[in-house]
Formats: sequence, structure tokens, C-alpha cells
Amino acid sequence: MRLPVKILLAVNKLFPPIPHPFNLQNEGKLRYNQWQYQQGERTIACFAPRFTKEEMFSGKRVLDLGCGAAGKTLYYLSCGASEVVGLDIVPHYKQEAEDFARELHLEDRFTFVLGSALETGFPDDSFDVVIMNDFMEHISEPEPALQEALRVLRPGGRIYINLPPYYHPTGSHMADVIGIPWVHVFFSERTLIEAYKELVRGLPDEQQRLELRFSKDANGVEHFTYINKMTIRRFRRIRAKLDPPPIYYHEIPLRKFLTPLAKLPGIKEFFVRMCVCVVEKEGKASG
Repeated sequence: MRLPVKILLAVNKLFPPIPHPFNLQNEGKLRYNQWQYQQGERTIACFAPRFTKEEMFSGKRVLDLGCGAAGKTLYYLSCGASEVVGLDIVPHYKQEAEDFARELHLEDRFTFVLGSALETGFPDDSFDVVIMNDFMEHISEPEPALQEALRVLRPGGRIYINLPPYYHPTGSHMADVIGIPWVHVFFSERTLIEAYKELVRGLPDEQQRLELRFSKDANGVEHFTYINKMTIRRFRRIRAKLDPPPIYYHEIPLRKFLTPLAKLPGIKEFFVRMCVCVVEKEGKASG
């Protein structure tokens, strides 16, 4: 084992991992989609008070991109959505999502689509709302995904985006086993991967976690595939190219007392918890 990996593993013992849905599921405490459902209100709160729950969902047909096991997707039905569609590329989420929908007696208003957000297959103008919750930091090609979302959005419809920037404390998305804040700032990608493999060794879902997070390039070198390292700066460039431009943008600090640091150019990347953005398609809103 390389020295940097040993150092990371030693330091990690000082920082117990935060409660994480993968671990809660392994412990039999909460399934991933149940955890998602419970987090639905927190997701919507990112857009308040500028956008109310009713304004976002009441009577709307909603597409949730990168929905995972669709717990939040199903939560949107409790917010007044008339129909929800969850789309994700991970095969095993389909059965989990459909089982949960039946458990909640919501299967008649829910559809899970196994596929890519880059080519959804839906007709133009199919949805009143597109949700991109914790999505833009994962998709391999963010710009085409946004264009596809605009294509399937009805005139007057809105895309609601919220994403944690890469350099926030758990931006490496390894907090299921690595509790060190900003660990990806101090250690290389290679070291993170090797340490992560060591920490998940022997877990019931070990292989599932590894397949979700990493893959090999043409030269056989492992790299992150679960995240695209989306920074605030990169997202700003993406927003600048959008047509139509966003009608709303806001950055939520890690903590209220850290607001001054979350506004400083350069270091703000480390102190912003969430970037929140809303895009409205030109045209008359559907009734």
C-alpha cells in the first residue's frame, strides 16, 4: 500500500463518515429510496422563498433527471404534481423505484425510464417541469443534457437545478466511507480511489459502489466517472451560454456565518454548499 493511501486511511479514523444512504441501507435502517423521499423537502427548500412548492409542482407533469431510486421523484407527487417520470442510467434502480411506487400506492402516476439524460426519447414539449437535483455534477456532458431538457420542456415550463460544487467539503462524493472534509483537495484522485477501495472492501454492496464511482480509460487507468468535478466557475460558463438565460441564480453558503467567505472570488468554491438555478423556456406557460 502506498504511503499517501496509508496517511489518508489513518487520518480518516479521526473523521467518522456522515450518515449516508448506502450505509443506512446496509444496516437495515433505511432504504435508499426511503432516504431520498425524506430528503425531498430539503431539496425543494433550496428554491424557497423565491419559488413556492405549489408554483413548482401543482398540477405539473414532472421529469426528474438522474433520479436514482426515485424517492424524491415520488415525493414530488405529494407536492401536487399530477404525474412524475424518473429517469436514470443505473439498471437496478428501476425495480427499486417501481416497488417503492407500489408501496406508496402511487404507481398510476409514476413512470421510471432506464436511459440517458442526453437522449431521453421523449417528444418535444412533454413536461411542465424538469428537475436536475444533484445531477449537473454527475452527468458526463452537462451542456447537451441541458439542451435535451429544454427540448422536452413545454413553453413556459421551468428547469430547476441545484448542485453542490466540487470543492465543497464532501464534493468528492465519497462521504459514505471517507469523512475527511475537503479530502479531494489534499489527496490525488489515484489515492482517493485506492483508499476508497480499501474502505469498502467486504461490504455487501462493495462491487456496486465501485462500479458506480469508477471506470478505466483506454490506457487502463482508473478515474472518477460518478462525478465530473463541476465547479462554480465551470457552471458559470455553462449558464452564460444558455438561451434563454436563467431567470434565477443563487449560491447557498455552507453555514450562515460563512456567508462572507462564500462571496469572495477564489475561495468561495470551498464555502458554497449549493448552487441553485432556474431556467424558464420561452413561451406561454401551460394552464
